[in-house]
Amino acid sequence: MEPAEPSRTPGSATATLDGAPTAEESHDLPTAPCSVVWSGGHSYVREGSAGARWAGVDDRGRARFLTDAELRRRGWSRTRD
Repeated sequence: MEPAEPSRTPGSATATLDGAPTAEESHDLPTAPCSVVWSGGHSYVREGSAGARWAGVDDRGRARFLTDAELRRRGWSRTRD
């Protein structure tokens, strides 16, 4: 008997059969320059590739720059929600 393939719905995360998370499920930040993510109601754009940082603005419109680690701590999403 073959193992059942996990059911998937559009937009759902996937996992391998051994239960290890895939890149999509591990919630890694995008690495491509000009990628956009949202955190705390503000958008952040990835600048550069080596030693990259995320550029955005705060509630008063002042420039704000975050590292990958800071963005992970604050929480982030690919959508504005």
